[in-house]
Amino acid sequence: MLAYALSDIGKVRETNEDSFVCQPPLFVVADGMGGHVAGEVASRVAADTVSARFAGAGGEEPTALLSEAIIDANDKVYRLAQEDSERAGMGTTLTAAFVAGSVLYWGHVGDSRLYLLRGGVLSQVSEDHSLVGELVRNGSITADEALIHPHRNILTRAVGTGDRVKVDTGSLTLAAGDKVLLCTDGLTNMVTDGEIAAALSRDGDGAALLAQLVARANDAGGLDNITAILVCFEAV
Repeated sequence: MLAYALSDIGKVRETNEDSFVCQPPLFVVADGMGGHVAGEVASRVAADTVSARFAGAGGEEPTALLSEAIIDANDKVYRLAQEDSERAGMGTTLTAAFVAGSVLYWGHVGDSRLYLLRGGVLSQVSEDHSLVGELVRNGSITADEALIHPHRNILTRAVGTGDRVKVDTGSLTLAAGDKVLLCTDGLTNMVTDGEIAAALSRDGDGAALLAQLVARANDAGGLDNITAILVCFEAV
C-alpha cells in the first residue's frame, strides 16, 4: 500500500481551510467552513480528533471506531463554536478511511468524497450531504447541472454545526491494483469524474498523478482549496 497527499490553497482563497491526515492505515480529509478564523480550526480539530482516537485504539471494530471518532470530532468543534462568537456556525466536512488487511472501512459527513478506481472504472463510494446531492439523487437535476447550480455549496450535514451528527459508514474489500481517492470539493467542483478516472488510470508515480489533478483544478479556476489523498493497493 502506497499513499500520497497534496493540499493546495487554490487561486482564489486567502487561506487554506482544508486539513488532512495521511498516516497509513488511516486517511482523513476535512474541508472547513466559517471563514479563516473558524474553518481552518474546525477542519484541523476534526482531523486531529479522528487521528488521536485511532492512535489510542485498542482493537475496537473499525466501523464503530470511525463513527465514534467523528461524533467526538463533532462534539469538540461544536463546543468550540459555542465558546467563541467569532467561530459561531463553524463546521467541516470529514471523510475518513481505515485499512485493515484487505478491507477498507470508511466514515463520512459532508460533501468531500471517497472514490474507488478499479479496472479503470471510477465509483463514488460516499454520498454527498448537500442540497444538490439530494437533487441529483431524486432526479431533479443531473450531475452536470449540479456543478453549476447556484446552491451547490449548501451542505445538509456537517461536523460541528449542531450538537449531534449522523455519520455514514461502510466498508469494501480491496483488490490488487485498486486506487482509493479521498478529496475535498475544491477538486470535484473543478474536475469531472471522467477526468479524475482518466488521470488516475495513467501509469506513474502517485504523487505526480495527484499533482496533475490539482493543477487541472487550478487551471479550471481554482475557486476553492484543493486537498486529495491517493492510496494505491498494489497487493492486498
